[in-house]
Parts: sequence; C-alpha cells; structure tokens
Amino acid sequence: MSGDQKPAWWIYEGTGLPRAERDLSAVLPAPPGWRSFDGGPALPAPAEHDGEFHRRLGVASRVSGIKATQDELNMVNAAIYLRRPLLVTGRPGTGKSSLAYKIARELRLGPVLRWPITSRSAARDGLWEYDAIGRVQAAAGGSGEAGIGDFVQLGPLGTALLPYEQPRVLLIDELDKSDIDLPNDLLNIFEDGEYDVPPLVRVAATEPEVSVFTADRGERATVREGRVRCRAFPIIVVTSNGEREFPPAFLRRCLRLDMHAPGIEQLVTMVSAHFPGTEVQHGTELVRAFVDRSAREGGLAADQLLNAVFLATSGAFQQDEKWDLLRDALWQRLGAAETD
Repeated sequence: MSGDQKPAWWIYEGTGLPRAERDLSAVLPAPPGWRSFDGGPALPAPAEHDGEFHRRLGVASRVSGIKATQDELNMVNAAIYLRRPLLVTGRPGTGKSSLAYKIARELRLGPVLRWPITSRSAARDGLWEYDAIGRVQAAAGGSGEAGIGDFVQLGPLGTALLPYEQPRVLLIDELDKSDIDLPNDLLNIFEDGEYDVPPLVRVAATEPEVSVFTADRGERATVREGRVRCRAFPIIVVTSNGEREFPPAFLRRCLRLDMHAPGIEQLVTMVSAHFPGTEVQHGTELVRAFVDRSAREGGLAADQLLNAVFLATSGAFQQDEKWDLLRDALWQRLGAAETD
C-alpha cells in the first residue's frame, strides 16, 4: 500500500528498516488489564545480531522495498497491542518465518528466539532443560563449585517469558508438526505468562535466587523462587503450513494471518536484498520463470529462487545450454515435508 496512507496506530510498518526509537515502550500503549504482567526486576534485551538478520532477510535498505500487505500490517500490530500470539499460515516459501525477523529488526527487539517444532516436541522442551546426569557426574568428580544453575538452561519459550523491559520476538516454527497435545499445553503458558522450573522450586528454600543459562548464546538470567514471570509479553509468531486443524481453544487465543505467495515485484526486491551490488543477468526473466514454474508446480519456496540466482551470479556456474536443466533441478516441486 502507499507509504503515505499508513494509519497512525501502526507501530510495525513492514519497512525492513530499524526504527529510530530504541525504546518500544515509548510508543506502545499499556496492555489490556487482562494481558498485564508484573514480572521483575526488568531485564534489558541482548544486543542485536545484524548478521542473523542479514542472513535471513538480506540488506535492510533493500528489504525496505518489499511491500507488506495491509492484512499483514494490521494483524501484526493488533498482536503487539493485544499481547496475543500471531498464528501465521500459508504454504511453504511464503515468508512466514521471515516475518518474525522483520518484526525484530524493525522494532529493534534483539535476536529472535526460535523454537523449531518436531513430532516429539513437548511444552517443557520450549521452557527449560535440566541436566540431572551431568550434575551427578560433576558431584561424583569432586567439582564443588558447580551449582544447580549450571545444569539448567531455559528454552526459547522459557527465555522469551523472562521479565524483559521490552518484548522479545519468539518464533514457534511449524506447529502443525507437533504432537496433538502441544497446542493445548501451550494455552495456560500463553494465558499466565509464567511457569515454574521444578528443579529450582525444590531448592528455593535454600537457594532462592539461581543464575541459569538462557537460549541466548552466552547469556544467563536469575530465576527467583523457581518461577519465571514475564513483564512485557513476547511477540510470538507461530507458523503453520496448514497441514492440520488446531483446537478451537488455541485458535481463540491467537490472532490469525494467512500469508500468500509473493508476487514478481516482491521477489525482485527480495533478490536485490540478498544480492546487493550484483547485476543479475536477465534477473526479471529469471523471476518470471520462477513464478510461472511455481504456479505449475503448486508452489515453490523463495529460497529455491535464491539458489538459482546465486549460481547465475557467483561465477561458479556458467549459463550455457545446460543451464535450463540445472535450474529445473533446483526448482523441484515441494513435497509435504518441505519447510518454509
């Protein structure tokens, strides 16, 4: 949509560029009373990792040319205001996972916490892990310096619910791969914004404050009385390829956004973002060929286009009479197991 038509209430504008303001709380209204949390003391977010954003999105100034839809902007902003998870559905390759990184970069909310879901994932996996065997081995080896906190690590969801002053961005990727019970298991966590770490609860009488590892590399946080309670509810992006239905109770607590396949203009801008300063020979033709092939095959992932552009521009492969064969091999139809 036109840049001069943005509603004043939008905090996230889908520009791909970091906001000038570093403090989101300066422009974000207080939450509804039923979504207000009081965890503390407040923690600052870890430093931003530009390298991760560049790898996922490309150069920020180029990404700014990718136009977000009005539905995307409305639903992302509504989720931020209401402190509700955002369930993003769409076929593989439509940019569902990338949305979390776009939000984090634009709103300057630090590294994205990512929880990739498998059929074996349980709620506890996202919250915390306790290496009981490692602790026993350390004690048997005579290591008296290691406390219980050295054997506890918070997962991506558990880290996102720490009492950060500003919300962290959490990506729960491909929830439709989970066991049937996981969506329901997440309901109370999303509603309460808190959870217990039982190994720390058991020692709370003698160790009321324990420093544990978090899902951020090299970072630790203090857990008090064995309980973690959020302060700013995280911005949670839950992705689904639409392969299953979720329980009504789970859907009621999420806002929903359906992502559609990017068009030619968006794909050209995406290619430019990932290949700055590179002239792509017949670039538009390559994108058009990709769009046509995607329509015939029932949907291709955007990274399949990036693979072809890399080979066409890196000098590793010369475009000759065999180019079409290689390109077609790269653009194989997505199977049911392919990811975003």
